[in-house]
Amino acid sequence: MDVLSDVLAVLRTGRPRAALLAWPAPWAQRFAAVPGSAGFQVVLAGPCWLIRPDTDPVPLAVGDVVFRPHGPGHVLADSPSTPVTGPDCDPGSVGRYTAVDPPAGNVPATVTLCGAYELAPARIHPLLHDLPELVHLPAHLDRYPVLRATVELLTTELRQPRPGTDAIVPALLDTLLLHILRPWLAEGSTPGPASGWPAALADRAVGAALRAMHRDPARPWTVAALAAEAGLSRAAFARRFTTLVGQPPLGYLTWWRMTLAARRLRGSDAPLSSIAARVGYASEFAFANAFKRRFGVAPGRYRHSEQSHADESPPA
Repeated sequence: MDVLSDVLAVLRTGRPRAALLAWPAPWAQRFAAVPGSAGFQVVLAGPCWLIRPDTDPVPLAVGDVVFRPHGPGHVLADSPSTPVTGPDCDPGSVGRYTAVDPPAGNVPATVTLCGAYELAPARIHPLLHDLPELVHLPAHLDRYPVLRATVELLTTELRQPRPGTDAIVPALLDTLLLHILRPWLAEGSTPGPASGWPAALADRAVGAALRAMHRDPARPWTVAALAAEAGLSRAAFARRFTTLVGQPPLGYLTWWRMTLAARRLRGSDAPLSSIAARVGYASEFAFANAFKRRFGVAPGRYRHSEQSHADESPPA
């Protein structure tokens, strides 16, 4: 089981947004802070600077990718000295899929591809918590052809919507997010960091245990059984897992089971007994108690309170 694919499957809620925007010089745009969201920017043409409070401006070149996983506000501009004059850009106020043509004539313009993901705060995977405030991949499109191809496909769909665009754009956005996360995971798993999800996924023993949990979350796992998957003694495995992941093995397993259950409650009308069995609980009563400890409400009440998110893709 691919743990990162599993994480992406539960990471997003609602529907993502994407926009292809052209900014004639001089320009400066503030992007509002949106709690419970993550967003990216790809510079396709022209000069661009990323400006954040209390830090030096960051120059961005064509091909640079910027990912903001925690939803804080920031400014993009053609120059650090250009003042912001217009209203903040809120992803929720922009069309779901938008493309703005560059200005006519020889007016200099910056072109950016941007996207926003709505996240479910109660189900944000700890992998996302480990991400820094800013993930900057300089000239990334020149080094990774697959990411460049994804950007080109997404740009084409935004500029020329056709039958099937509503299906392909979310898939391309997820693909883009995956290619943004992969380099961060690869760099974080090199010798140096002693903990965190990059190190956990790269670690042979802990990675094997995580894959086993994700492959079969309903199995009645014990620390000893997970240690056997990892090829370590029970005590050594428990210490190593807790150090890298930040919580004990069965603590993470319970969190993952409840996360899967919450998504299934939101995305299906399956009976509670069926959902309980699929996440490893022999009785609906035991499942309901565990779910209420995690989310503060009973599963049935949680399901009904979440109906406003019915547009979320159903779980596989």
